[in-house]
Amino acid sequence: MKLTRRHVIQAGVVAGLATASKGTLLAQNTPYNMATIPSSGQRLPTIGIGCRNFRGPENQQQATEFRDTFATFHRLGGKIIDTSPNYGNSEEVIGNIMRDQGIRNELWVATKVDRESAEDGIARMESSFQRLDGDSFDLMQVHNLRGVESQLPTLLAWRDQGRFRHIGITTSNDRQYQAMEDIIQRYRLDFIQVDYSLGNRGAADRLLPLAQDRGMAVLVNLPFGRGRLFSAVGDMPLPDWASDIDATSWAQIFLKYVYSHPGAVIPIPGTTKPHHAEDNLRAATGRVPDANLRAEMERFIDPLLA
Repeated sequence: MKLTRRHVIQAGVVAGLATASKGTLLAQNTPYNMATIPSSGQRLPTIGIGCRNFRGPENQQQATEFRDTFATFHRLGGKIIDTSPNYGNSEEVIGNIMRDQGIRNELWVATKVDRESAEDGIARMESSFQRLDGDSFDLMQVHNLRGVESQLPTLLAWRDQGRFRHIGITTSNDRQYQAMEDIIQRYRLDFIQVDYSLGNRGAADRLLPLAQDRGMAVLVNLPFGRGRLFSAVGDMPLPDWASDIDATSWAQIFLKYVYSHPGAVIPIPGTTKPHHAEDNLRAATGRVPDANLRAEMERFIDPLLA
């Protein structure tokens, strides 16, 4: 059986959370570690939410969980949400939640465009404005580089017009790394989004350093390696060095590894449960790994993934 984060938590390996008193839970106005977007100077908490799984049709339990997850994330000071019209009806679901809770203007909203032609891309993005409301997005990204040469002229123009505060490109596949590197070199982007985790470090070879050199922030998808990291650690207790970075769960360890990479690197773990939203945001607090501990974390995980 594949070991999921839910199974890990149920097994009790999140020892710090399992033994914590209510007084240790996150509260509103918690001071978070912040990342600074190089191109704009805007500062954001180092953990966001990926919304790929916010999609219907929803049953009542699922709809309640979605709304409670957003309410928890917002109440605790979370900002970044990342979605796409490619994720089923995710934009519609999220737009409805934001309208119902009146929080659209208090969140940092990122979405994507995934069409080959410029005209189809414009229509796609206008539809995103309708579903997600507001007269601007904090970030518009070309999804998995689809139609990237056709879409970027529109993104650049709309950024200049104020419809987008930032623009970028995404991938979750190392087969696109070379193409992404070429685009980063040729265009004045604000963000890239890429897959990166403690167990999947290929993006750190060239893409992450290049983004830092080019003054681009990084959103990180798949920071848990599609659940592979949770499966690798199984029911192991947290290592002694977890306390050195104030981590009380495996999720926090994995997220702290990601955003401690030099530069403005922000993981956006897929999150559809309120307690996961709180656990993830806790990773944005406290101490972070230095270069020596990052290397120790890599030595720890590699044999478990072999």
